[in-house]
Amino acid sequence: MRIRMHHILVLALLVVPAAAAFAATDAETVKVFREAGESGKYFDKCYGYAIFPNVGKGGLVVGGAHGTGRVYVGGKVVGDTEMSQLSFGLQAGGESYSEIVFFEDKRAFDEFTSGSFEFGAGASAVVITSGASAKTGSGGSSAGASGGKHDAATAGSYHKGYAVFTVIKGGAMFDASVTGQKFKYTPKKK
Repeated sequence: MRIRMHHILVLALLVVPAAAAFAATDAETVKVFREAGESGKYFDKCYGYAIFPNVGKGGLVVGGAHGTGRVYVGGKVVGDTEMSQLSFGLQAGGESYSEIVFFEDKRAFDEFTSGSFEFGAGASAVVITSGASAKTGSGGSSAGASGGKHDAATAGSYHKGYAVFTVIKGGAMFDASVTGQKFKYTPKKK
């Protein structure tokens, strides 16, 4: 059976209506992460961050996720970003969530905005439950990275310049993996 990219995107878009029902602005999403305990500690010390208010994820053996967001440095928007993810394996269902990727320093920011950033095998995010208490994702780790593909890190700290948190908004497909997430970046026009 040959699977085409557009089939995967259609699958991922099946959960977009659910994500739209929970639509939030950047400011509302940042507020949720600021008040969530573990992730809130990163805002004052990070170089910058990428915020994705609405990510839709769906799958049935083959899955995908997609979301758009903005990149901030010093509290100001410096560009737009788009995330896509393709996954294979035992999975079924769909969900919507918000995601934030913190950059510890300029090197991490430059790498993320280089145009070829991707989280590698084993990367996962710290999942913040609806009660806003941080829970670790699969493997008890948060995502971190450096280089072309990026590894998982210890929850509650940066790993190679990155820390990733998600807030599940709805659906029935729990998976804290950010493995294979690819990011595109477009700088803000001056």
